[in-house]
Amino acid sequence: MILDFLKTVINLKKIPRQGWIDKLSIPHPESVADHTYSMAMMGMIISDLENYNFEKIIKMILLHDLAESKIGDYTPGQIDLVKKNEIENEAFLKILENLPVSIKSQYQIIWNEFQENNSPESQIVHQLDRLEMALQAKTYQNEGYSTEKLESFFESAKKDITHPKLKEIFRNIIENE
Repeated sequence: MILDFLKTVINLKKIPRQGWIDKLSIPHPESVADHTYSMAMMGMIISDLENYNFEKIIKMILLHDLAESKIGDYTPGQIDLVKKNEIENEAFLKILENLPVSIKSQYQIIWNEFQENNSPESQIVHQLDRLEMALQAKTYQNEGYSTEKLESFFESAKKDITHPKLKEIFRNIIENE
């Protein structure tokens, strides 16, 4: 039962981040697993700097895109947000179904909290998601990809990042080459 879960997790390494393909035509963009790892490192740093619940933030980061291992990476506007949430929730429940009840319920609570985005930890994780995207966009820009095509990624991150420390890091990303 745990092996099925782990196979699902490892599949994230094969799921490309679709936005980079759609907007920049990058043939081999970062995977969802790459994105999650970077977010986890950011979550570790921010948790330590800002005294957040490290365990909850890390678990939330590790779980936040897990459904994509089954359904792929939908980009904003590709499907209706309500439908996307429905599909993700169904996939997430399917992924958890064979785990021990105590773990399954814990992960479900964390997933729901992330989806509802109404706790300090979930709000930070959502903003870290955008910050990681901005850092990856800057990396692609430095590799020669179109600044014009990347602008929507930067604007999206700028709009969604409100935490003072994350805003400061975002400004540093934008200003540095």
